[in-house]
Amino acid sequence: MAARSIATLTVSFGMVSIPVKLFSATEASRAISFNLLHKGCGSRLRQQYFCIKEDVPVSRDEMVKGYEFSKDQYVIFEPQELKAMEEAGTHTADITEFVPITAVDPVYFDKAYYLAPDKGGAKPYALLAKALRESNRCALGRWAARGKQYIVMIRPVEDGLVMQQLLYAAEVRSIKDIEIPKTEVKPAELKLAQQLIEQQATETFDPAAYKDDVRERIEAAVQKKVEGQEVTMPEAPEPTAQVIDLMEALRASLDKKQKAEPQRKPAEAKKPAEARKPPKRAQQAEPTARKAARK
Repeated sequence: MAARSIATLTVSFGMVSIPVKLFSATEASRAISFNLLHKGCGSRLRQQYFCIKEDVPVSRDEMVKGYEFSKDQYVIFEPQELKAMEEAGTHTADITEFVPITAVDPVYFDKAYYLAPDKGGAKPYALLAKALRESNRCALGRWAARGKQYIVMIRPVEDGLVMQQLLYAAEVRSIKDIEIPKTEVKPAELKLAQQLIEQQATETFDPAAYKDDVRERIEAAVQKKVEGQEVTMPEAPEPTAQVIDLMEALRASLDKKQKAEPQRKPAEAKKPAEARKPPKRAQQAEPTARKAARK
């Protein structure tokens, strides 16, 4: 089924404007979720809000929003006040700078959108994509939508562009906030670790090589339940012995990987016809033996 655009906007840099269509790059709706039911009759439950002071249910038309500025102290905002503070949607992603594509740490990545050229935007779209691709740069800018303002990164992928919504600096914790002790790494340990990395190294990332085993297990269990079958829980795996020595753990990892290496493909195996051919030494020795017999 063809993807459907969720919005249209204009990407602008300098005096150039590119009308584009926005497509969600991910599918959060594919996540499996369960509903809360009444155990007695199996009916859906309805959520209710209770006042913690009066211990009575509160309907939605009696609710207001407030900000807790101190312990149990709130300031109340009316709906029109909240609306006035929202950012007006501009339908424009204004590019403010271009940076090396490796300059943005993926820890800042948030939601991603695919961009496709809208009517009249094919030429400038292709130009921006190629210019970014050949310069190994991405575009940074701002985009206002849904009452909020976002930092966005527009980067080239294959034949198109992705608009990556970014987190603000205040939304990302610094790794300096984490206590990481200074530890010496021995050359022998480093060498074994590098060998292990090289043994499992690939040049590209193939997301299709990874399956969501948990999702498949849940789907299979749900289907069994629908068919009236009983779902049995698998036995917990036996705990493996923990290897304390780092060098021993590295060597064991290398040995395990080598043993798990796939066998040669049938096409790489020696062909039967080739196997029947006598070795070169035998072919060379045969005439010599015949000469000796004639003498």
